[in-house]
Amino acid sequence: MTSLAELESAIATAPSALVAFSGGVDSSLVAAAAARVLGDRALAVTAVSPALATGELDGARAVAAAVGIAHRAIATDELAREGYRRNGADRCYHCKSELYDRLAELGALEGYTAVFSGANIDDLGDWRPGLRAAAEHDVRHPLVEAGFGKAEVRRWAAALAIPSATKPAMPCLASRLPYGTEVDPIVLAQVDRAELALRALGYRELRVRHVGATGRVELGEEDLGRVTTGAAREAIVSAVRAAGYARAEIDARPLRSGSPTGLRRLPLAVGR
Repeated sequence: MTSLAELESAIATAPSALVAFSGGVDSSLVAAAAARVLGDRALAVTAVSPALATGELDGARAVAAAVGIAHRAIATDELAREGYRRNGADRCYHCKSELYDRLAELGALEGYTAVFSGANIDDLGDWRPGLRAAAEHDVRHPLVEAGFGKAEVRRWAAALAIPSATKPAMPCLASRLPYGTEVDPIVLAQVDRAELALRALGYRELRVRHVGATGRVELGEEDLGRVTTGAAREAIVSAVRAAGYARAEIDARPLRSGSPTGLRRLPLAVGR
């Protein structure tokens, strides 16, 4: 059984730290514990780029304020990296390399001695090229050091009343593009518009996969259960097409976070 004390003990070994902070539940728990242990010697940092979905920065700011950690937004330019734009299976390596380069610069400039990520032990069994970038930059993973998996993270986040305790995972917008499709800011903006439109319809856990001229909608199990009428399906299709897609599909199976981009799944509805 993990304990908050173990997490705080891991964090306490650093005199000061930057927390790579998305506002998701994992980095939020690290930020909350860092605030408790390090106080004003901890800073949560959110990377801003065209791959950040609309609303995520505001959400991160709100969580940082709620847990009592100082927060800063910095610009990253992963799109300037050819390996990132190429969008191979190692895309996240190039993205995290850009992030950790910027955090290393900030830490050196302002005297922070460590960089913390929100990786937990469940991430270690997945394909996570970003962990290689972390290792190359000496980034620490306090949740891993304390033995926290995702279930423990959510349990402790709820116990501390962290606002993102039940927040669905929200990977960067580039994850909606199939491997091999070049990452382009215009495409990222199109995906963002489509997902915003679906959230405006009340859906919470979703992805719009960019498959050429088709926007393929994947919904979490609870949200998919709401799509029981033709009118509901048509509203989704219309929202995706209004974002600039010629066609829209609704996947018949629930969203599986972390599934490979570009995987062909069974459509529930198609709009042209």
